[in-house]
Amino acid sequence: TTFQDGGEEVEDGAVYNVTLKKVQIQQAANKGARWLGGEGDQLPPEHTVRQYETSKIRAIKAGTLEKLVENLLTAFGDADFSYISIFLATYRAFASPRAVLELLLDRFGNLETSSHGEVANLNSLESEMVLRAEIASVLRAWLDQCSEDFREPPDYMCLLKLLDYLKNNMPNSDMESRVQNLLKQFQNQEVEAVDGFCSTSSSDLVDGEELEISNPEEFSSFQDHVVAEQLTYMDVMLFRRVVPYHCLGSIWSQRDKKENKNLAPTVRATITQFNAVTKCVISTILGTRELKIQQRAKIIEKWIHIAHECRILKNFSSLRAIISALQSNSIYRLKTTWMCVSKDILLMYEELSEIFSDHDNYLTSRELLMKEATSKFANLDSSEKENQKKSQKRLQLQKNKGVMQGTVPYLGTFLTDLIMLDTALQDYVEGGLINFEKRRREFEVIAQIKLLQSSCNSYCLIPDQKFIQWFRRQRHLTEEESYKLSREAEAVADTNILSPKSQKSMVKRISTLFLGTDVFTPPKEQSLKSSPVGGSSGESTDSASVSSCEFNHSESEDVCVTPVSSPEDPLKKISGYPLPSCSPDSSMSTASSGVSSLPSKGSIFDPGSGQDSGSIPTRDSGSVPGSAPRVLPVYNRQSEGSCIIRVSMDGLHASVYKSILITNQDRIPDVTQRALLKHNLEPDAVEDYELVQVISEDKELVFPRDANVFYGMNSHVNFDFILRKKA
Repeated sequence: TTFQDGGEEVEDGAVYNVTLKKVQIQQAANKGARWLGGEGDQLPPEHTVRQYETSKIRAIKAGTLEKLVENLLTAFGDADFSYISIFLATYRAFASPRAVLELLLDRFGNLETSSHGEVANLNSLESEMVLRAEIASVLRAWLDQCSEDFREPPDYMCLLKLLDYLKNNMPNSDMESRVQNLLKQFQNQEVEAVDGFCSTSSSDLVDGEELEISNPEEFSSFQDHVVAEQLTYMDVMLFRRVVPYHCLGSIWSQRDKKENKNLAPTVRATITQFNAVTKCVISTILGTRELKIQQRAKIIEKWIHIAHECRILKNFSSLRAIISALQSNSIYRLKTTWMCVSKDILLMYEELSEIFSDHDNYLTSRELLMKEATSKFANLDSSEKENQKKSQKRLQLQKNKGVMQGTVPYLGTFLTDLIMLDTALQDYVEGGLINFEKRRREFEVIAQIKLLQSSCNSYCLIPDQKFIQWFRRQRHLTEEESYKLSREAEAVADTNILSPKSQKSMVKRISTLFLGTDVFTPPKEQSLKSSPVGGSSGESTDSASVSSCEFNHSESEDVCVTPVSSPEDPLKKISGYPLPSCSPDSSMSTASSGVSSLPSKGSIFDPGSGQDSGSIPTRDSGSVPGSAPRVLPVYNRQSEGSCIIRVSMDGLHASVYKSILITNQDRIPDVTQRALLKHNLEPDAVEDYELVQVISEDKELVFPRDANVFYGMNSHVNFDFILRKKA
């Protein structure tokens, strides 16, 4: 089979990409071979005649809403077999379920007045049957793939409209009974918030229980594999509930508006769980002042073992949360405590951290996730023999049980990709047509989420109520509290006397592991003051978003841990990386967009658009054969006259930023206005602000009033900007 680009076809209200598909349909013997009695499949090529068939594939590239809905009925005939799935997964970015349903049923589904192409000129029974079958196929796919679109309590207007249509046009059909059952199911279900398993509100606690700081002995009583299994159980329950369209950049990026406080609840629940795990790690390590250095080191070792168990279970969400907590400022700076962690466990920690290296747009974690997405068990490789033996032993126990494992991803990666796509690609093209090519690119990411959700059905985990209750009872420390306790713990540790020999050997071991002793340098107090404080207090931090794509710190459910410099690059500045929160937003504010990119390795949710990021990786699913995807603009790299910059507001932490697409035609007023809009500020106040690029800790580049940002910026440093009110 070969494909050939057939150009474009333009119709009223739609533009199509055309691809010619050439397929060999027959190979027969030529005349001479037939005279000799030979068969085609037994003869060399020179004695055969090949017959080919060329078919045309039409894939809609852009169109009006009416054309996109009409294409649902014709896509199969145009050989665009993935169109219905792509449309249903992404249409919420540009239309409501009611608008689509009304077009489908009233305009194209009315058998008497339909103007649908195949039926318009024919009033035969056969034509009506064809149209009825096409509509039934679309409705069946809609109910199969996106039944949540019809959950509109208390009226359920769309579901009732659909039921009325089926009674009139397809009475007593399986579809009618199915819709009736779905309506009853929705009506019988109480309206309830998504159970995140980690809420610390009093309503989630048993009478008489109060939030408490973790008791080290109680925490130590839970076996490592039990903790990992329970975290995985909670993550699986939440990830399976994620509604894929909630992750779209155009939707998730709107979550910070007051009227959207309940937007994308399934994604918010996942972010809340991620942050709860991170805060639990920190509170168990720092919450008890009386702990000795060795006791605190044992707790760190236990969490590293739990992270390793999560890796065996292919739970990359809790694995990332634990690693992020251990790389937060308050834990990472405990140099004396880290010196008491055994060498083997430090090597294990280093290997687990490497999974989330930000090199080449988090390529390692992406490749590992896709490699293990549908595999039965984890593929564990370790450069350290002892760790390798332990890993293989634990893995063999899993295999002996005969239970396959699913895969829980770090959602922040997908959120970030979707935010970047939303930022880089326009919603509408020339003529005001909806850019459906953008939706095809988004579907490539959505399809991966759906695949992983499917794999989670392989898990067979039983909840341990004792652990879950303990986990819910934990009182989370704010960033300010954890940093204060960290300083106290380190001050107490400094009073202990270590022999010069033991101190030297431990310093050498820890510094060798992290490629530089300066990584444990405590962060400046001013960095703490400049970062918002969040946590169990529920204050809005609007800082990093838990990423995999974009987790927002502006919300109480977002991660509030400030990551420190990556061990691989201790010179990286914390402020140069947005804290990842769980929400990727086209504006990418950690808090506001929800997809802040993880700062080095220590952020809670990682957007995946790090300093070394290249173009957004895509797969071929859902794309038109033969079409060459163009390189998208990315952060920290100028290409083809465009790039993406990150703009934060003066006075807020650098992780609270918005991603903005700029071109070589944009000047200061244009970029400033866009930045104000992204930060939900009045766009008319352009004259009151100045745009500044952060060059280093003590150096800035201030742009003149009408400067061209693309050509005027320093392209050799991070594309991080500050919007500052003029004096």
